[in-house]
Amino acid sequence: MNESPGPAPEPSLVACLGVVVIGRNEGDRLRRCLMSVAAATSTIVYVDSGSSDGSLALAAQLGVHVVELDRQLAFTAARARNAGLARLREMNPGLELVQFVDGDCEIVPGWLEKAVAAILGDSTRAVVCGRRRERHPEASVYNRLCDIEWNTPVGVAKACGGDALMRIGPLSEVGGYNSSLIAGEEPDLCLRLRQRGHRILRIDAEMTLHDANITRFGQWWRRTVRGGHAYAEGFTLHRREPGRYCTKQVLSNLMWGAFLPLLCLALLWLSPALGALILLGYPFLALRVFMSSRRRGLSRSDAWLFARFCVLGKLPSSYGQLRYWTQALLGKRSALIEYKRGE
Repeated sequence: MNESPGPAPEPSLVACLGVVVIGRNEGDRLRRCLMSVAAATSTIVYVDSGSSDGSLALAAQLGVHVVELDRQLAFTAARARNAGLARLREMNPGLELVQFVDGDCEIVPGWLEKAVAAILGDSTRAVVCGRRRERHPEASVYNRLCDIEWNTPVGVAKACGGDALMRIGPLSEVGGYNSSLIAGEEPDLCLRLRQRGHRILRIDAEMTLHDANITRFGQWWRRTVRGGHAYAEGFTLHRREPGRYCTKQVLSNLMWGAFLPLLCLALLWLSPALGALILLGYPFLALRVFMSSRRRGLSRSDAWLFARFCVLGKLPSSYGQLRYWTQALLGKRSALIEYKRGE
């Protein structure tokens, strides 16, 4: 369902919103991020999660309000965003809107004006997001996959990503982000907003430029493990609620990423022909994803790339799910899964 963004805002409206930037060891990416938002508003809070690369000093030099999270507590993006919003409200209790942006992203010129117009165009809209793009999609297939992944349909949506403009009222109404989640905090927040009758809208506008810098298979693997973890934790938290949250994704990952591979291995000993026959299901799954991607408007090459990695991604996704449940049974808290670690 497509919707009109609404009338263009007055320049003063953009000046009245606040921006929360979160980061951890983002280096020059953080500088580009802060410079991009400084051009639109002076009400900016940077929340740092244990950086060791001078990020705190950089933000202070640029005149940005800085929050350093307590290192004794577990870092999560959700915790950082909540802390940033709390500081914004201390600085200006009258703020109605907050733009969240990750420290490895840049706000595209003109985005805030369009987003403010869209969110003020309908009082039921609690979140407005746009098109996040990858800075260097040509640098690796993994960067290209990120760019494809973020190309979601325009209109009323179920969830947003880390970059989004939000009304502070509804955000506070649902208690903000769930600070305990190490991944999947945005869909969880959006679910709780939708349960209260609020809406999430993606408009047809460039929003942010992201610098994933995923150049190695191991980085892609860890990122996909994190995605599986998010599905499992989201499903576990909301499994008793209407809507079957994440049920389809969880079951699909377990089927294609765990059950069928184990069944094939067993059958290769007992009945190699039957095991090989079951393996043929994976090309058919890839074909289904390819056809669906083409209907979404992806080029043939992008659709095949996306389809192949969707199928391959069932393995790390199912591993992420099983690891989450195993740690939960053992009473262990899951640590951050950082795909940029070691850069």
